[in-house]
Amino acid sequence: MPPGSGTPSRPLFWAAVILGSCTLAAVALLLTAPRVEPAPYEPVARVVRVETARARDLQLVVRSQGTVAPRVQSELVAEVSGRVLWVSPALAAGGYFAAGDALVRIDRADAEAELRGARAQLIRAGAEHTYARRTLERRVDLKTNSVLSAAQLEDAERAERTSFAALEEARVAVDQAGRDLERTELVAPFDGRVRTKSVDVGQFVDRGQAVATLDATDHAEVRLPIPDSDLAYLDLPLGRAAGTGPGGAGTELPAVRLRASFGGTEHVWTGSVVRTEGQIDPATRMLHVIARVADPYAIAAGSSRPPLAAGLFVQAEILGRRVEGIFAVPRAALRDRDRLLLVDDADRLHERRVDVLRVEADRVLVRGGLREGERVCTSDLATFVEGMPVRPLPEAVADPAPDTPDAAGDAS
Repeated sequence: MPPGSGTPSRPLFWAAVILGSCTLAAVALLLTAPRVEPAPYEPVARVVRVETARARDLQLVVRSQGTVAPRVQSELVAEVSGRVLWVSPALAAGGYFAAGDALVRIDRADAEAELRGARAQLIRAGAEHTYARRTLERRVDLKTNSVLSAAQLEDAERAERTSFAALEEARVAVDQAGRDLERTELVAPFDGRVRTKSVDVGQFVDRGQAVATLDATDHAEVRLPIPDSDLAYLDLPLGRAAGTGPGGAGTELPAVRLRASFGGTEHVWTGSVVRTEGQIDPATRMLHVIARVADPYAIAAGSSRPPLAAGLFVQAEILGRRVEGIFAVPRAALRDRDRLLLVDDADRLHERRVDVLRVEADRVLVRGGLREGERVCTSDLATFVEGMPVRPLPEAVADPAPDTPDAAGDAS
């Protein structure tokens, strides 16, 4: 058809046909499409670990630490001056000795000379007193017969008293010289062990000079700091009955277990608290108690226990009061100091406030707010909603790590 005529072209016609066909097809699809029905939402149950609450009787334990020290530490001191002639083989660092053993002998010559001189003075004073006493007796007789004046009698009485005083001084000097002679031999005051030695044969020592440091071996003591918050858990000798128990004579003192590594192996020694110090440290709020262990060096026959040597650092467990009907749950289960998450029979989670007796390093002791057989959630949940569903694991199965992708995948 020639240009300029009024009849539409063929391409436009076919374009209109195709567009209309597509529109009709789209409308048909919309009208025949299936209807989507929304499914109800089901919350995902979180996998948690649970522990069944069981009431039991427990003995509370307070932990501390300290350094072992001997019950008695003494300086062995020379009481006379002189040259050392003999030293016991036991008088060496680490050597053992028994009470009464001779440890050092000092030259006796000077002490023996002093004793002989004191005895001579005693004989002289005795003779002078005897003469003065007999003179007084004669003058008393003469005074009775009115032959002697009162002044002469007074002179005789004064001479007798003066000679008696000199005699007493001579006796004291003899006793002192005898003791000095005995002191030329230094003996052990108790069963013990030598810590240090500072004298040897040929050395001259002065009166008052220390020759050795001795430690008693009958008992060892450990000074243990206790927080004042833990005193309620212990039966400590705090009152006048200290040393015999807090309740008076006959009461049992708290037992103590001391642990330390010796020779590459951990060992345990048992003892008891024997006293407390006089005050609580105002800076640290600590009360120091003294624990005592008998025979720390295992000197008793047949004992194979390693020595509890002075200077050893030990961990201490003080056995405290016994409590009844206590629930022990893992510390990870505690929320906000006094709350636990419990799983009910429908496996839903609920929060409850409980009465906490004590929080320890790895567990919490609960004395109220729990019932026998209830399930306590011990998993650490970052988020919690009251009544949220959970899926408890058997108690023997480990809990998956909280808030990890693997745990979320298992829960779904």
